[in-house]
Amino acid sequence: MRKLVLNMLFAASLIGLAVSASAQSDTAPGSSNAVSRYQLGSGDQIRVTVYGEEDLSGEFEIDGSGLVSLPLIGAVNVGGVDIDRAETLIIEKLADGYLVNPRVSVEVMNYRPFYILGEVKKPGSYPFVNGMTILNAVALASGFTYRAQEKKVTITREINGVKTKIEVDDTTFVQPGDIIRVPERFF
Repeated sequence: MRKLVLNMLFAASLIGLAVSASAQSDTAPGSSNAVSRYQLGSGDQIRVTVYGEEDLSGEFEIDGSGLVSLPLIGAVNVGGVDIDRAETLIIEKLADGYLVNPRVSVEVMNYRPFYILGEVKKPGSYPFVNGMTILNAVALASGFTYRAQEKKVTITREINGVKTKIEVDDTTFVQPGDIIRVPERFF
């Protein structure tokens, strides 16, 4: 009986942890588990599906100013907004004299790259993969050099239109467009 009660308490605490983790999915930008809604940006390739209107659907690239040029409605500014907001913007433009009750879906086909600079063996730009951490990014760049100051890695990330420098650890998630800097140690 006592063992059953302990097992039930353990299961309840696990469920509580899972609920707490999902409720706190939007955490502070510097935390290692920061998860925020992905913001579209220059270089992303998206697929726009307008249901029932194949001529208006297709794959499009977001240009340097955050605009995507779509058939019939022209340029839509989707830079810096999440996918849900991009869908809403496109629906509003289509509903403004073109379609009655348009249904639109937007998905990211190719993310913009991230960049890793400094004391890694192969610095440069790399394709983003969802769920990638700092450690994964360093591995893609063939690892740290012997001079790397591994505990002082920073990310420069655009948050709400402002470039922000964040100190990170190995478990911090990378986002497209991030600039990862690995400094040199001096001893």
